[in-house]
Amino acid sequence: MIAFVSGVVAALTPTLAVIEVGGVGMAVQCTPNTIAGLRVGEQGRLATSLVVREDSLTLYGFADDDERQVFELLQTASGVGPRVAQAMLGVHTPDALRGAFAAGDAKALTAVPGIGPKGAQKLLLELKGKLGAPAPVVGAQRAVASAPAAWTEQLTAALIGLGYASREAEEAVVTVTPQAEAAIASGGSAPVPQLLRAALQSLNRAR
Repeated sequence: MIAFVSGVVAALTPTLAVIEVGGVGMAVQCTPNTIAGLRVGEQGRLATSLVVREDSLTLYGFADDDERQVFELLQTASGVGPRVAQAMLGVHTPDALRGAFAAGDAKALTAVPGIGPKGAQKLLLELKGKLGAPAPVVGAQRAVASAPAAWTEQLTAALIGLGYASREAEEAVVTVTPQAEAAIASGGSAPVPQLLRAALQSLNRAR
C-alpha cells in the first residue's frame, strides 16, 4: 500500500494533484479542500489510499491520515465506493461526518451529491459508531467551525492554487455567492466542490 506521497506539486486541477516523486508524476485524486492546500512548484505531502480494480489503479489523496482513515471506513458500507466516500469528504470534514452519524443526521448526508434520503438512512444504520466520536468543539473553536464564510476561504485558496490571481479568485467567489447562500439557507452547507466548478466556469467565460 502507498501510505503517502511527498514531493514537488507538478500540476493541479479541481480534482487531481500530480506530485513528482523520484522523477515520476503520481496522479492523485483529491477533494477541492485538499487541492486548496497545495501550490504548484512547492513541496506537498498527501496521505493516500490505493484503490485496485481489474482495469485500474487509482490513488486517492488526503490532507492527513484522519481523512484517509475515514475514507476507508466509509467504504465498509454496502454501496459506498471510493468516489462516494471522497464526495462525502468533499462536503464534510471527518469530524462533521462523525457528528452526523452520532446524531443520526440524515439531512447532512443528503447534502452529498448522489446520496438520497433512503441511502442516507441506510448509511446511518451501517456506519453508526464505526467512525468514532467527534472531537469536542468549544469556545473560539466553535465560532470558527460555525463561521458562515469559511467556504469562501476554501474556494479562494483552491482557485489561487489552480493558478488564478487573487483578484480573479475573489470575483469568482462573488459570482457563486448566491448559490452558496441558497444552499445554506435551505439548512445545508456550502457545497465547495460544486461551487468550485461553477467558479471555474465563470472564469473561463470571462477570459
